[in-house]
Amino acid sequence: MEILNLSLPATNRFASNYLEQSVEIQPFFHYRFNDVQEDMKRIAELSSRSFPRIEVAAHIEGFMERFPSSDAVKNSIEKLKASNSAVVIGGQQAGILTGPLYSIHKVISIIKLAEQKERQLGIPIIPVFWIAGEDHDFQEVNHVFVPCEEKIDKWTYPEKVHQKKMVSDITLNKDICLSWVENLIENFGETEYTNSLLEFAEVQISKSTTFVDFFANIIMELFKDYGLLIVDSGNREFRQLQTDFFKEQIVHHEAITFSLLEQQRLITKNGFPITIEANEKAANLFYYNERANERILLEYDREIDCFVGKSGTITFTKEKLVVLAEENPAALSNNVVTRPLMQEWLFPTVAFIAGPGEIAYWAELKLVFEHFHLKMPPIVPRLNITFLDRSVETDVSELNLNLIDILKNGTKQEKEKFLAAIKDKELAELFSRTIEQLGKQYKLIEAKTEQLDRALLPMLKKNENYLLKEINFMQTKLENAVKLKHDVLLKKYARIDLALRPDGFPQERVWNVFYYLNKHGLTFMKNVMAGTFEFDGRHKVLKV
Repeated sequence: MEILNLSLPATNRFASNYLEQSVEIQPFFHYRFNDVQEDMKRIAELSSRSFPRIEVAAHIEGFMERFPSSDAVKNSIEKLKASNSAVVIGGQQAGILTGPLYSIHKVISIIKLAEQKERQLGIPIIPVFWIAGEDHDFQEVNHVFVPCEEKIDKWTYPEKVHQKKMVSDITLNKDICLSWVENLIENFGETEYTNSLLEFAEVQISKSTTFVDFFANIIMELFKDYGLLIVDSGNREFRQLQTDFFKEQIVHHEAITFSLLEQQRLITKNGFPITIEANEKAANLFYYNERANERILLEYDREIDCFVGKSGTITFTKEKLVVLAEENPAALSNNVVTRPLMQEWLFPTVAFIAGPGEIAYWAELKLVFEHFHLKMPPIVPRLNITFLDRSVETDVSELNLNLIDILKNGTKQEKEKFLAAIKDKELAELFSRTIEQLGKQYKLIEAKTEQLDRALLPMLKKNENYLLKEINFMQTKLENAVKLKHDVLLKKYARIDLALRPDGFPQERVWNVFYYLNKHGLTFMKNVMAGTFEFDGRHKVLKV
């Protein structure tokens, strides 16, 4: 599988500056990425701290028993127990059928960087994927997009979830899910691999109880041979390990919020936008009301010296919240500010794999980490990947288009140039003169009508608009006849956009991996993983 490395800007200005390691953004981080000397400093820092490696490894071993496994997975669990081990970690929500491609790209990044760092640093480095199962925004994970007649079609999983349940607690109706997945895969179009993909999906559904199970079964079936470990932040047993750290967050909640707001002020002062919504009341913790199946964001009310949620219907003193953390840590969960802290306390992290948006929000956490005398891990931009089918590559070549321009902007500009070139200028001029003359004649008629009967002026205007509409209709018909002569070429523009820049978005934000598994078979991911990837900030185009 050939890989092209292209220089493209990131999806936000901050991330672009980060890829360049510009002097403007360096003060917001503790380490530079892609620098072995910085990695050595990080390893030295980790060696001075203690981590619950044994407890975390035991939890992961028990948690992963129900998912596809391999000797490589078992080896990773053993490596995690070693006193000098470290991890490359990253996470994502549990999208149905794994969600957009960038979730898969993040897994690939975690595995590949862990392999690379282990070779470079000579210590056990384990790839860990953090499933954000405590998230409750079901609308973000319940759909995929499929190509349909050169357009994007959104397929939403039909079951409704009305409460703010954690995704970990949303059960999967296997019959409904199987029917929906079968219809979706068949909509991709039948290939020689369709039947095996349908069997694959059926097996994963049959083994799954929740949305997170379904996500984890697919991910592990695809990546089990590479020693990937997974955790679910919504898992009750996993949060049992977090008791002491929840207590730290509760006791220091004001300092966490103050540090966040101060860091945001520094970032704003340097001309960058902030990404985390926060105010002085933020407690940066959620309370999970199991009776109501609802995850409620807590705030701190100074006037009553309590943590409150949902218009004051739930109230905790600091002491009661600390007791809750001790007795029932599963009732608490982190938000975007405290989740990185929790991860840092649990895992000896040599690198965190981040998307463009994550890079920006990690920058806002530097002072939060420093409050706890910690350093943020090196933040490594995940691999940005585009899959380029050979047929689409042929279209790009035949139209003499620039691949970088397509990946940045799509083909709209080049297509408009082509349409301008094939436009029948004589026809356009004829219609333009006709409309101009009609306008002049109707002005004369309007003047005469005003003399004879002003009451007829609205009817006259309506009559004029009707004629203009008919003329425009005919002009469009004739212009379409011209386009029809070039339909083969115009469809090439549409195919390129649909494949590489669907609806004006990067491919990885729209398409799902099952589309490619249906087209190229279940070995597709093994072929991708056989490639050599450098974490140099350049965009990877994989010819498939």
